[in-house]
Amino acid sequence: MKDIKVVAFDCDGVMFDSGKANSAYYNHILKTFNKPEITPEQFEYAQMHTVDESLAFLFKDPESLSQAQAFRKKVSYLPYIKHMEIEPGLKPLLETLKPRYKTAIATNRTDTMDRVLVEHGLEGYFDLVVSALDVDKPKPHPDSLIKILEHFKIKPHQAIYVGDSELDELASKAAGITLVAYGNKSLYADFHIKSLKEIQNILA
Repeated sequence: MKDIKVVAFDCDGVMFDSGKANSAYYNHILKTFNKPEITPEQFEYAQMHTVDESLAFLFKDPESLSQAQAFRKKVSYLPYIKHMEIEPGLKPLLETLKPRYKTAIATNRTDTMDRVLVEHGLEGYFDLVVSALDVDKPKPHPDSLIKILEHFKIKPHQAIYVGDSELDELASKAAGITLVAYGNKSLYADFHIKSLKEIQNILA
């Protein structure tokens, strides 16, 4: 840990509890097409994957999927951002990490990430933000984490990634980056934490 130069974070489930926001967003789309509310299985999938992948999971036949995708482009996620709850200790942690460490985000969010940071007063806290729009293959592929390594010109052992899902586990393993599992004991990770402030102990 003495050689760590970059601390990277997943967004949903790590930086934010976005359950209420994402449930409301997808339920709005489902209701529009007279479908039942999102199930626990569907919600778990949507929390980890891109919006396009999630819609494909919710709408199985090609015609309804095409209609849902067209509708999604007209529906702004902005009204739902206010329902995202920032994780306790995130801002104090980020302030503590600087200037010794660079900070980054690797998320499967797409066109909403910049607005999320602005709405919650996090602009300027991260040196690099990599969304699913910035890579050819989103998580579970390692592309977003590799992009972080290349940007900061560091080796995999010089970064840690804080994630909460199986996709984070697979991506970090493929990139060779140390995984800090947040609130998910089922993940195979180098460290498991219940609070973001524990990251300081890991780095120490």
